[in-house]
Amino acid sequence: MKNTNLFKMIYKKTNLVFKWFDPIIDLRKLFFSIPNYLLFFIDLMNFIKINNGHSIKIQNIYPCIHDKKLFTDFDRHYIYHPAWAARILSKKKPNIHVDISSSLHFCSIVSAFIPTKFYDFRPANIFLSNLSSEHADITNLPFESNCIQSLSCMHTVEHIGLGRYGDHLDPDGDIKAINELKRVLSPMGDLLFVVPVGKQKLMYNAHRVYSYDKILNYFNDFILKDFSLVPDNKELGLINNATKEMADEQSYGCGCFWFNKCSLP
Repeated sequence: MKNTNLFKMIYKKTNLVFKWFDPIIDLRKLFFSIPNYLLFFIDLMNFIKINNGHSIKIQNIYPCIHDKKLFTDFDRHYIYHPAWAARILSKKKPNIHVDISSSLHFCSIVSAFIPTKFYDFRPANIFLSNLSSEHADITNLPFESNCIQSLSCMHTVEHIGLGRYGDHLDPDGDIKAINELKRVLSPMGDLLFVVPVGKQKLMYNAHRVYSYDKILNYFNDFILKDFSLVPDNKELGLINNATKEMADEQSYGCGCFWFNKCSLP
């Protein structure tokens, strides 16, 4: 147990060093790249050898040294939560869908079967049929109240007010954003809302993590139609119909909330 705790402490302190020096040089990537570079040059020599000794010009050498893996790496949060949302939209089939600052990959794919309007503090210069991209401040959305039937805001609110993306510093920025989402959603409208869940904390200036109860309290006048979870455990995928207890066990889980704006019984 002592060895385990010591390892965790060393890992956290080392990770902090990596984070602080990130703007200057990615020390983590550099450290783990050394063996990969050795393998790259061995492969290069072997390739030249079996290619009848034909050399390769230096300007044409383009090392890709992080791809030799047994499985394809992916960001579990950003693969599973758009997949969760797309499956809901494919069943609901709204006439138009409005997204506030979620993954552009999500919006570009959804626009293939549902006309989609994407709004972001930093609008994307993208050109696709059925997809528009415009500027909007999530804390002051340019829409009338109760006007959007199908709305999503995923892995976004946790950043609002921390200045990470050029927005204004505001400790209550996330709450203002949530209130705007609630305001513009029409009666009986659906909101697909995703944030990190687990033990509540603020990781400045990256993101916030919310407790399950905190999110339900923010949306206490809405109906929760579904809660799905991407847990910390990398061996698990998307857990459908997840529970509060599961969410509370996480450190940085991905909570997927499907809310409906209607009167409570």
